Amino acid sequence: MGSVLDSFREAFFMFWETLWALVLGFALSGVVQAFVSKRQMQRVMGDHRAPAVARASGFGMVSSSCSYAATAMAKSLFQKGADFTTSMVFMFASTNLVLELGIVLLVLMGWQFALAEFVGGPIMIVLLALVGGFVFTPKLVRAARARLTPDGDEHEHHEGIKSKAGWADAASYAISDVTMLRRELLIGYVVAGFLTVLVPMDWWNALFFEGHGIWTVIWSAIVGPLIAVVAFVCSIGNVPMAAALWHGGIAFGGVIAFIFADLITFPLLLIYKKYYGLKLTVRLFFTFWAVMSAAGLIVEGIFVLFGAVPTERPETIVTTHFQWNYTTILNIVFLAVFGVLFWLAHNRERFGGGQQYAIDPVCGMQVEKRNAPAHTVHDGLDVWFCSERCRERFETAQPRQA
Repeated sequence: MGSVLDSFREAFFMFWETLWALVLGFALSGVVQAFVSKRQMQRVMGDHRAPAVARASGFGMVSSSCSYAATAMAKSLFQKGADFTTSMVFMFASTNLVLELGIVLLVLMGWQFALAEFVGGPIMIVLLALVGGFVFTPKLVRAARARLTPDGDEHEHHEGIKSKAGWADAASYAISDVTMLRRELLIGYVVAGFLTVLVPMDWWNALFFEGHGIWTVIWSAIVGPLIAVVAFVCSIGNVPMAAALWHGGIAFGGVIAFIFADLITFPLLLIYKKYYGLKLTVRLFFTFWAVMSAAGLIVEGIFVLFGAVPTERPETIVTTHFQWNYTTILNIVFLAVFGVLFWLAHNRERFGGGQQYAIDPVCGMQVEKRNAPAHTVHDGLDVWFCSERCRERFETAQPRQA
């Protein structure tokens, strides 16, 4: 029982150490989503040449989202005419090249890991763009496109940066992102706490083949994404788990590969199968795995070249007691910021916000009505969803609610 309590204590103080960073990241993400238009996305991503890949990466960065929503958006882009490989590039960028992930990495693990995200992300995207055209054959892509029902044309409306309605919508995006990711964050912190406290260091050393030089690095990069597959944790939730793995002896490149692997968790593989069919899903899995592992290895090589690979593995990931320091002060400040965001989000109609948006009743994500990946009518009312997965969960639950 004492070890279990220690595990929860470790998890809580991991959360406490990164609380201000989470609020800052979600707030900035909400601002970007509310004020940056994505109207031309589908029109500029029709192939996987360098300009289209660069545009997809940029659009993905400003469309920061959880792995499930990113998967749904990538499907929508492909469905509306975007190149399949370029749609996958967008999905990579929207989950791995995002500010909130970098901030949490910086706070919890150090500047090297935060920098590695923004170095490795483009490397991973370039690798995917290079191999995608060969692996995702025209025959498989045509079959996948035939599985999807075409949507109508989409239109967007964005308020100006000085608009009260726009800022209310930005707050709604931030709060809905927190709501959407609460499960992943909770699981990520709790699992990381238990891994840190309960798993013996000798077990980690054996798993990661520690002390064998380059073979340790290669093995870590291979096994890192596989741990992500079975961990069921995506988006920012895998950062505390990455910290636990680093504490346990995984190589630097393996940590980066694990962080990148939030798009091949088992539930997402099932979604890919439904969207694109089994054959293309199998190729997606092995291609993503190879690209993520290769990017982790390349990042480690670059950091070794510049002498930037971290050499210390602290015995404790965080201090498991409260201290009056900059973290506590920042947490107090950003808890107040979160309170303002919460108030704005729940009073957005008073400021004219929310006219173009709806809240997914399953995951809590804010979606634009005209761009929503899924929609249904319930009791005569329109309901919009961030993904087909949420719509199915909603419709499945209705008989039990009757």
